[in-house]
Amino acid sequence: MKEPQFPKTSGETPFRNKHLGRGVFVLPSLFTVGNLFCGYFAVLATMHGNFGLAARAIGIAIILDIVDGRIARLTNSSTGFGLQLDSLADVISFGVAPSVLALVWGLSAVDYRLAWIAAFTFTICGAMRLARFNIQAGNLKHFVGLPIPAGGGAVAAIVHFFPHPIKNPLGANLMLAAVFLLAFLMISTIRYSSFKHLTLGRKSHLTILVMALFVALVVFLSRPTLLVLAAAYVVSGPLTRIYGILRRKKPNEEMTLADSVQHH
Repeated sequence: MKEPQFPKTSGETPFRNKHLGRGVFVLPSLFTVGNLFCGYFAVLATMHGNFGLAARAIGIAIILDIVDGRIARLTNSSTGFGLQLDSLADVISFGVAPSVLALVWGLSAVDYRLAWIAAFTFTICGAMRLARFNIQAGNLKHFVGLPIPAGGGAVAAIVHFFPHPIKNPLGANLMLAAVFLLAFLMISTIRYSSFKHLTLGRKSHLTILVMALFVALVVFLSRPTLLVLAAAYVVSGPLTRIYGILRRKKPNEEMTLADSVQHH
């Protein structure tokens, strides 16, 4: 005689799974809130003259922004609410905070009206860059225009490398040009590499070695390392565009030369 089979009780498992699912969806937003906090803290630090601290806060915000996107993709917990919250946080951390930092730290030696225009141009171009990103496809292999975290990170890297405020007109004018350049790169159609789908691949040991070396450089030589990294990424887009144009022109010139030889 078979023993009677009783239906399994719900117990605590569904309850735990339900709360676990909620936790997975909330986790990326927690990192986004941390990103927003760092941006707000950077503004306060700038107002109190702690420019190096403000630059580091923007750097931490970049890390949190990368982590929250990674977690959302790995856990398949991306939501419309999370996307909007992330964009609003990015406006503060990488649009407002870097522009205020650049204005107070590096543009005091130029005409204040031109300085305000440059700072506001950076902010509005960053906001427009985010708006364009939100309406584009989600799984892009490249960014169209300089991403706003990279723009804000470039300003933070410059301030981190030169901790003392700029007092001479030459340095202030160079910073003014840099702010305008970063602003217009953000709203440009120049393509920048996206590292969303970056994996270790077959040569994972080399990748891990390079990452370890990079971490060591950031820890012990953070100022030159972060400045070179930021500058390299900023110029990578225009250099890739120029290389693509030259590469397309070369086959056309060869075809034209071959046609002229055939006619003769």
